Amino acid sequence: MKKIILLLIILSAGISNKAAAQAQELAQLALNIEKLAQFKQILSDLKKSYQIVSTGYSTIKDLSQGNFNLHKTFLDGLMTVSPAVRKYRKVADIINDQVMIVKEYKAAFNRYKQDGNFNTGEIDYLSKVYNNLFKQSLNDLDELTMVMTDSKLRMSDDERLEAIDRIHGNMNDKLLFLRHFNNNTTILAVQRARGRNDAVTMKKIYGVNN
Repeated sequence: MKKIILLLIILSAGISNKAAAQAQELAQLALNIEKLAQFKQILSDLKKSYQIVSTGYSTIKDLSQGNFNLHKTFLDGLMTVSPAVRKYRKVADIINDQVMIVKEYKAAFNRYKQDGNFNTGEIDYLSKVYNNLFKQSLNDLDELTMVMTDSKLRMSDDERLEAIDRIHGNMNDKLLFLRHFNNNTTILAVQRARGRNDAVTMKKIYGVNN
């Protein structure tokens, strides 16, 4: 009887130890499952963070690229001459003034060379004045051409109009100077002709009577 009781106690202890071991394994397994779930959550959070950063970078890149494109479009627009600038009335006035400068200086210079009232040195001086004036008028036309040509200058419409106004003023000043210069030179020629009492020359060249 004692042997049976002892055997039962031993079996009972063995079962208890086995149950305890199984319980410990189950607890460890539950802990591992919990850790695994936490690890998966961490990975999920990291993935979301990466997506946010990646999306944000793409957005910033797109905005930056968009701003650059807008900036480039604006700058390219400044290289284009608008119809309003092309039709500005002073453009035609500048060209007309230059034509008048050439026409009037050539006519006057031919008269002064023919009337005999100026010596060789004076004729050379007149030639230098006219040539210098002509070259300056061509410089004005060159500048006008730059302002009126696409892709030459980066300017707004207002800046182009201001440049045209300035060129117009310069060209008009040259025409006024030429006329003033020719008028004074003609007066000098008439005075010299009168001094020689050359009524025929004055009437023929300048249309005046003694």
